[in-house]
Amino acid sequence: MFYQFSYLLFKMRLSQPSEKAIDYWVDKNAVNKLEYALTHGNYKTRQLAAEALEFVGRSSSIPVLLIAIDDKIKNVSIAALNTLEYLQDGDELIKSIVRKRFDWLKILRDKEEKQNNAKTKKYNIYRWERASKKSFEMVKERLKRPIR
Repeated sequence: MFYQFSYLLFKMRLSQPSEKAIDYWVDKNAVNKLEYALTHGNYKTRQLAAEALEFVGRSSSIPVLLIAIDDKIKNVSIAALNTLEYLQDGDELIKSIVRKRFDWLKILRDKEEKQNNAKTKKYNIYRWERASKKSFEMVKERLKRPIR
């Protein structure tokens, strides 16, 4: 009863559902409520809903998850990708989308790791002797010698 009331408050945009409410919806197989939470919740609610759809989601929730993989929040995108990977019904299009997005995610993580490693790396700056200066010094020394 309480979780139905919390869903009504969520529909009226007065509050966000708690983690317990989402767990209750998973127990009751309320896919439509989870899909609504995935599209209209805040970032934490969207992430929890995407993770919950992995357990109760059907192939009918794939379009909502495809929209969710383009979320601005990386954790929501990752949760939606994991759910899509679990729910795919041998559909080649979804397999290729998931594979490409995971490759994109791997590239992003590698880029962040490279930037973090570059921040900690210390550069030694050496003053290199210029070739022109060296040749100038050599010419000066030769001019000091007596002419034969």
